[in-house]
Amino acid sequence: MVDTFDYIIVGAGSAGSILANRLSADNATVCVLEAGPPDRNPWIHIPAGFTRTLANPKVNWLFESEPSAGTAGRPVYVPRGKTLGGSSSINGHIYNRGQRMDYDSWAQEGNRGWGYADILPYFKRSERRIGSNDTDFHGRDGELPVTDIDGPEPICEAFIDGAVGAGIPRNDDYNGATQAGVGYFQRAIENGRRVSAYRAFLHPVKHRLNLEIRTNAHTQRILFRGRRAGGINYKQGDRTIEVAANREVILASGSVGSPHLLQVSGVGPGTLLRNIGVEVLHDLPGVGANLSDHYLARMTARVKNARTINECARGLSLVKEVANYALRRKGLLAMSPSQVFVFWKSHPAMDQPDMQLIFTPATYKAGMIAKLEQEPGMTAATFALRPLSRGYIHARSADIAVKPVIQPNYLAHETDQRVTVAGLRLDRQLLTAPELAQYYDHEVMPGAELQSDEELLDFARSYGTTVFHLVGTCRMGAAERENVVSDELRVHGIEGLRVVDASVMPTMPSANTNAATMMIAEKGADLILGKAPPAAPNLGN
Repeated sequence: MVDTFDYIIVGAGSAGSILANRLSADNATVCVLEAGPPDRNPWIHIPAGFTRTLANPKVNWLFESEPSAGTAGRPVYVPRGKTLGGSSSINGHIYNRGQRMDYDSWAQEGNRGWGYADILPYFKRSERRIGSNDTDFHGRDGELPVTDIDGPEPICEAFIDGAVGAGIPRNDDYNGATQAGVGYFQRAIENGRRVSAYRAFLHPVKHRLNLEIRTNAHTQRILFRGRRAGGINYKQGDRTIEVAANREVILASGSVGSPHLLQVSGVGPGTLLRNIGVEVLHDLPGVGANLSDHYLARMTARVKNARTINECARGLSLVKEVANYALRRKGLLAMSPSQVFVFWKSHPAMDQPDMQLIFTPATYKAGMIAKLEQEPGMTAATFALRPLSRGYIHARSADIAVKPVIQPNYLAHETDQRVTVAGLRLDRQLLTAPELAQYYDHEVMPGAELQSDEELLDFARSYGTTVFHLVGTCRMGAAERENVVSDELRVHGIEGLRVVDASVMPTMPSANTNAATMMIAEKGADLILGKAPPAAPNLGN
């Protein structure tokens, strides 16, 4: 006997959790297949514990990119969540939507209903903003708590003062009317605990009788009847199991998982599929193409006259922090890794910010995340908000257990190179601002001796990392060879199959991508259920 549901959702991450909630609320029968385990790992729920999940194969796919010239011949570690909540269970907690122009450009490309005024109600639907921001832009009744940081550090305040002194305005709500400026990040943390998409949207409704959540269920391929998706084949332990879908199969496996699954199931670039021994059901070249990611270059400095996270995270200080967290849910363990944002322009002629700077009172070994240095330090890190470099995801084998080729082609485009260098120069300017002088000792990486554009670009190539924001590999757009899904998120040329996750983004939003992924899921659920969209607000000019 084959279990049959109205909808099968592949992936219980940021998109899948919302989809499962909204579809099952409509009395449809829903089965969610998550390749990873339940989210019982305690480090998932402690905000500072994200460093422990970044290298844990039980909750992380532990992908790597292919070496490239843009990374000085290095592979780059590409973490992706493999547990309930997906990457929202291992990310840095930041809630960041992006700029109005990002979504208006999607609509201008012909994607009906995806302009900023159209999608703002979906952002608001998910959000339970805890703070004093404008309700024109923020939701108060959604499931996802969005909070401000607890107890700003003096060194962070000094950094913000330095940015203001350099002509960058203070902005207390970068998710509101304008993004440009400097201030503190908003986070998906409440009462000192991470709130993943699973915890916000799916866990509260997991006992619905029409909803099944199956963990450790690794999807092998999509099952087709002709050109209609009719079900899923997955492995759970040593067993191979089939489930059928009466209405639709929905892929919510992310920008690596969704194109990979399509390819091994026979939907993708025909030449690639034939080369790996997969029978071509539908030659769709755009599957796996258009990969975009944010590439981060970090500048670090030694700190004087202040304690930083480096010292607080070891020895007796760490014991005190653990006690503080256990008793009050406060302190180091309740912090998100990134504290302060700067959204600014790489050139004065720019109309909108094209780079994002992240400041934190900590430094990591060799500029890498997760391993703190011993000495006190601070980090300013920058990336181009709208990278133009494009790469791809390619299956290596017909066996989905074989990890795919991930090639983002970081820094391949000259504009990305220019903005990255401009970002490093802004990092240096702000770290050496007079307002921060009482804390700034000296530059560690890349080192004050590196001054030319080429030297700074070589440094970025040698030490840069992903910001974990892969998008675009099942691009939304008209039924052309480079696009994969329609503006209703249906896979071109296939019936009963949609993709609803970050892979459908036509271009990178000017932001961390988790908030936009949840918005896509909210809108995707309405599209699947045939619901009329909410009224678009009047935002003026």
